[in-house]
Amino acid sequence: MQLRIFTEPQQGASYDDLLRVAQATERLGFDAFFRSDHYLAMGSGSGLPGPTDAWTTLAGLARETSRIRLGTLVSSATFRYPGVLAIQAAQVDQMSGGRVELGLGAGWFEREHAAYGIPFPPKRFGLLEEQLSIITGLWSTPEGSRFDFAGDHYTLTDSPALPKPVQQPIPVIIGGNGPRRTPALAAKFAAEYNTSFPPKDEIAGKFGNVRKACEDASRDPDSLVYSAALIAVCGSDEAEFARRAAVVGREPEELRRNGLAGRPQELVDGINALKELGAGHVYLQILDLSDLDHLELIAAEVAPHV
Repeated sequence: MQLRIFTEPQQGASYDDLLRVAQATERLGFDAFFRSDHYLAMGSGSGLPGPTDAWTTLAGLARETSRIRLGTLVSSATFRYPGVLAIQAAQVDQMSGGRVELGLGAGWFEREHAAYGIPFPPKRFGLLEEQLSIITGLWSTPEGSRFDFAGDHYTLTDSPALPKPVQQPIPVIIGGNGPRRTPALAAKFAAEYNTSFPPKDEIAGKFGNVRKACEDASRDPDSLVYSAALIAVCGSDEAEFARRAAVVGREPEELRRNGLAGRPQELVDGINALKELGAGHVYLQILDLSDLDHLELIAAEVAPHV
């Protein structure tokens, strides 16, 4: 089981904050550092000092870490043209020595689009499907050959399909909780399927939908990684757990129901239950980025037992 640290910088974090967490992630032996790709804080928080761009952040971290995987969970197809995103991800992959993973989704948060003047079409699934075709097509085109694409949303003509990433290919993560269209996309394009913040009793069914989509597409279901992202709040005792729950504005018992939360053994049990369902990666959503002791506790008391 690989444990990955997953952050939400739009809630309030500078690049230096993220760097500290990423370097702690590496030092403590976690597999990866991932971040959301959002431009506006959610809920009542101020989001100060303001948003950081996901791929600019990952480019910096690529040069300031050496081992951990780096990626987005997930970038929005509405934010960038697919040719630009293919170049960005390939460049960061080069900068990191081949450690990047691209999570890509259709986008959902309309208010952040309005806040920064980003178009938000009512139907976005077609954008996502074409972006996946284009990005994977650009990366897989042999050097010296050209790539063309004509779709309903994008047209590429005589593209040199450069630069190439170090990895061939960069792993693509497709996330979502829909029962049909998302599993079909995962079966066609993804190295990993992720379900983020689902009811825990629905995770087995979501993995099953993707396995069925793979079978329908004549793909081995075991060729994908299956993963889940859940909030993680851990305390060495009940008082410390309650304190950390209060910092992130959640009730302890609600966290226990919906996340990976409580004392270390409770997180161990929860993660091992996900492993039994077939999860290969678990993304631990860490909301208090100032509390590196929290990561220390999880690394020392949870990670060795999963």
